[in-house]
Amino acid sequence: MEVKTILVTGAAGFIGFHVAKQLLSLGHRVIGLDNISDYYDVDLKFERLRQLGIQREHAEQELELCSSSTHGLQMQFIKMNLEDRVAMPKLFKTQNIDVVCNLAAQAGVRYSIVNPNAYADSNIIGFLNVLECCRHANISKLVYSSSSSVYGNSDSVPFKETANVDHPISLYAATKKANELMAHTYSHLYDIETIGLRFFTVYGPWGRPDMAMFLFTDAIINDKPIKVFNNGELSRDFTYVDDIVSGVISTLLQPSDSSTLYKLYNIGNSKPIKLLDYIEAIEVAIGKDAIKEMLPMQDGDVKQTYADVTKIKKQYNYQPKTNVSEGVTAFVNWYKSYYN
Repeated sequence: MEVKTILVTGAAGFIGFHVAKQLLSLGHRVIGLDNISDYYDVDLKFERLRQLGIQREHAEQELELCSSSTHGLQMQFIKMNLEDRVAMPKLFKTQNIDVVCNLAAQAGVRYSIVNPNAYADSNIIGFLNVLECCRHANISKLVYSSSSSVYGNSDSVPFKETANVDHPISLYAATKKANELMAHTYSHLYDIETIGLRFFTVYGPWGRPDMAMFLFTDAIINDKPIKVFNNGELSRDFTYVDDIVSGVISTLLQPSDSSTLYKLYNIGNSKPIKLLDYIEAIEVAIGKDAIKEMLPMQDGDVKQTYADVTKIKKQYNYQPKTNVSEGVTAFVNWYKSYYN
């Protein structure tokens, strides 16, 4: 096996942490980058990094590359903004990076209505900076996170990569669509292989506190009501984090179809379930009924997501393995352990 040096942006984030951990277990060198934004609990972000051997007192230092206490130089971390046009090119120049995995982004659909500028900074300016750094450092492959939200309120299911995605209904979705267009331009102009992964509702241990899985579990355990939007008439292609990570790792490490440099793939479970059934699975795992507060549809939300994963299965042998019952149980067990 050829050992690669892989830059993972968003390494203190939910998916980025899991990707970095898996790459380390496969023997690769990981440089993690994150700005540790306070969009949600920073303690959780620092604790994820600690699992990788990156101590908080080192991770808090701006623009200082620190090494893992457990993995040594195989795992290093730097606190940095994606949009930093001085420090980012310097990092690329000094670290002999082979592949870039860009998972850093301002996440969340509802928050994009409250704080739109955060999405422009991280998802547009930051992503452009990543592309520019790849271009000037002669990086041959960039894998980046897109989102199922680009499909908007499409009634044509399952969602295929060939579908028209010109009608985003949140600014978050619009920035992800913009990323795909920007990547296309850089593939065309500079011969960079870009692989966009449209993630479908990822959940699992170490998940984000602003996501449904976390909010529902927390509320049910603490006897608080849960908010059920559109009166529960929503369905989501809930995808367990390990399945997402296996797909990300495959696109990073496997040689891919060389006939085109610009690629887009759905990456999901391909088995959407109704929100109320998902809540029921959480109730079963906890052993307690939820107090449900039925609410209308939220601005920016979509009624359904459903991934057609034929393309990534064919190209990378992607195969989601975790059903919702197993995944929900794993999350609830982690939650109870983490919060005692």
